[in-house]
Amino acid sequence: MDRALALARRAAAAGDVPVGAVVAGPDGTVLGEGWNVREAHGDPTGHAEVVALRAAAGVLGSWRLEGCDLVVTMEPCPMCAGALVLARVARVVFGGWDPKLGACGSVWDVPRDRRVTHRVEVLGGVREQECARLVRGFFAGHRD
Repeated sequence: MDRALALARRAAAAGDVPVGAVVAGPDGTVLGEGWNVREAHGDPTGHAEVVALRAAAGVLGSWRLEGCDLVVTMEPCPMCAGALVLARVARVVFGGWDPKLGACGSVWDVPRDRRVTHRVEVLGGVREQECARLVRGFFAGHRD
């Protein structure tokens, strides 16, 4: 989570929502990392999780990320939760809950839905206050 928080700060410095993500292989080796790049790249899919998953798939040479964990500072949205399922990630570990768009247990629960083809283990609330504080601080500076 330390690395994910550092990546989240990088997103904030670039003017994007401060979310960072790291994909670790079964042995704990970092395979991919990412931060929100929607603003920098003009890409609506430029979420930290998607960036990290793409990087890990590139390292492995496969879209199948079986046995891998994704660590991310905030609860994934529906798009990112769907990407976790489709990439066959074993577990997602996240910090802050997202009461508006969270899709790993708060608003929706995509990874554990009985209808999905692959279920992802979910561990939320890890260093929750620290992760949520970054996002609250970012939006406090952007909203009237």
